[in-house]
Amino acid sequence: METTAAIEKRRAIKHYDKTYQIPESDVEQLFRLVLLSPTAYNIQNWRFVHVRDPELRAKIRQASWGQEQVTDASLLIVLCADLNAWQKEPVRYWRNAPKDTQEMIVPLIGNYYRGKKQVQRDEAMRSCGMAAQTLMLAATAMGYESCPMDGFDFEQVGKLINLPEDHVISMFVVIGKGIKEAWPRPGQLGAGEVIITDKF
Repeated sequence: METTAAIEKRRAIKHYDKTYQIPESDVEQLFRLVLLSPTAYNIQNWRFVHVRDPELRAKIRQASWGQEQVTDASLLIVLCADLNAWQKEPVRYWRNAPKDTQEMIVPLIGNYYRGKKQVQRDEAMRSCGMAAQTLMLAATAMGYESCPMDGFDFEQVGKLINLPEDHVISMFVVIGKGIKEAWPRPGQLGAGEVIITDKF
C-alpha cells in the first residue's frame, strides 16, 4: 500500500476479532519497522512492551476501564520510554558513524539533556508518538487495523508491567483484525483554521 493510501485509510478501530492471531512473521515485520522510527540524537529511547500473557492483558483491561480492544486485538503494545537513555553509553547510538562525527555528536547529547527533566520527558513523548504512528501506518499497509490509546490508569499499568523508575508510559497501540468499521469522520477542522503561515 502506498504511504498516502495508508494515511487516508488508517482509523482508530475499537472492535476486533478476538480469535484472530497475527502471523509471527507479520509481528516481526511490525517491530522491525517501528525500530526505524526517528529519535532525537538517535538515542532510541522508546521501549515496546509486547503484552502476550492473557492474564496480564485482562488485568490491563481492568486498568483501562474495561475497554475491550485491550484483550480482543491481536497485539497490545505498551509504548514506554527510558528517560535516561541519553546517558546510558551514548556512544553506542553512534558506533557506526565516523570517529570525528562521534566526537562531535556524543558530547552534545549530554549537554542537551543533563539536568533537564522536562526536556527528557518531552523527548520521550515525542519519540513514542512518532513510533506509534509508524506502527499504525505499517499495520494499515499490512491489512490490519489499529487504535492508539491513552485511556487507562498509567500508574496501575506501570505496576503491572514492572515499569522501571526511570521510564514512563506514553500510550498503548493495539493492532488486529477489526470487526466494525470506524464511525464516519466526525468533523475535521478546515485547513484555514489549523495551518498558519509564518505567524499566528
